Amino acid sequence: MTVYNDDASGTDGALRRSLGIDRRRFLSTCTAAGAAAIAAPVLGASPAFARPASGPGHDHGHGHGQALVPAHKRGIILYTVRDATGRDPLSTTLPSGFREVFKELARYGYKQVEFAGYGQHANAPGGNNLESVEGAKLLRSWLDDYGLRAQGNHGFIPGSWPLSQSDLDQFKRHLEIANILGMDHMGTGGDPTGSAYRADWDVAADKWNALGQIAHRAGIKLYTHNHDAAYGFLLDGGPLDDQGRPTRSSGIRKLEYFLKVTDPKTVWLEMDVYWAHVAQYKFHTYTALDGSVRENIFDPAAVVRRHNKRYPLFHAKDGIINTASGDGYDMVPFGTGVIDYRTFFRRVGEAQYRNPMVEQDTAPSSTDLAQSLKQARISYEGMAALRK
Repeated sequence: MTVYNDDASGTDGALRRSLGIDRRRFLSTCTAAGAAAIAAPVLGASPAFARPASGPGHDHGHGHGQALVPAHKRGIILYTVRDATGRDPLSTTLPSGFREVFKELARYGYKQVEFAGYGQHANAPGGNNLESVEGAKLLRSWLDDYGLRAQGNHGFIPGSWPLSQSDLDQFKRHLEIANILGMDHMGTGGDPTGSAYRADWDVAADKWNALGQIAHRAGIKLYTHNHDAAYGFLLDGGPLDDQGRPTRSSGIRKLEYFLKVTDPKTVWLEMDVYWAHVAQYKFHTYTALDGSVRENIFDPAAVVRRHNKRYPLFHAKDGIINTASGDGYDMVPFGTGVIDYRTFFRRVGEAQYRNPMVEQDTAPSSTDLAQSLKQARISYEGMAALRK
């Protein structure tokens, strides 16, 4: 397996600095036990890695100072408002279908959208399926009408490997659609593999390196998207189980291994910052090759900084602490939760390069049909409010 050099810019500073904990909270949290005391919030004692309940992170007025997310980079993945794009325009006065949803999102201030497929209600202009060259041209005309830029899609990634001819043809059609829409990036909403084993990540890397080269020839950056499991620890050593698979870890996280064995010139990533924080909450210890249990607290921003340009996109999804949940958080509109995006965006930098897309999986409601669009507006205001 080829190991690729990346444009790493190491960030192995002190734990307090790397986690973005301010000095007063650090001193009040720590004891003579030092770093061990910081582990308590990961186990649910208090949100030490989250934004304070008041202060700069909760400045919802646009305030003073330079915006952390430039206006032309404020985006949203359309999955957040999937009920609106899928709504029958003949049954409601609410925005329905792609064209009207684009108009509404532009009215809030958004400048970028990330697609989650190209389907909408059959009664919306253009019909139910715009996954075609002609459909892409229609979508592009509406994006242009409302001053929006398409910046990605959670769409088709071939299931076959080696690639079947039909999968290859469909993948190339999606690249053609992406180019018509004016995207720099095209990707998927899933992890490269759901496995914990290095051998399976090696296979996934071979596939993504091949797909990345095809996308590169089409002028597109191919990206994969993470959930929490991808930032868990790789099983890559120690005693074997009864199926011959390793049971212990060297301490490297799955997606960080993927970064090592994929080509930085052709394979890119979109970090879902919410799920990265869930990973911080869930995956903080591992069984080392010698059988000892070791602690390693995940720092999402440090991973981005180490691999810098490989993270051109983010899902900007907020949460509130819920230690009764296995994830440690519940999703809420951006800017209304505790994830410290002000510190995160300041640490990762490259504001003119990154493309943060608001996402809220839970925005649609069966009782308040306007909820997802209302929460999209709240989320835009929350992103616009972030200041250096």
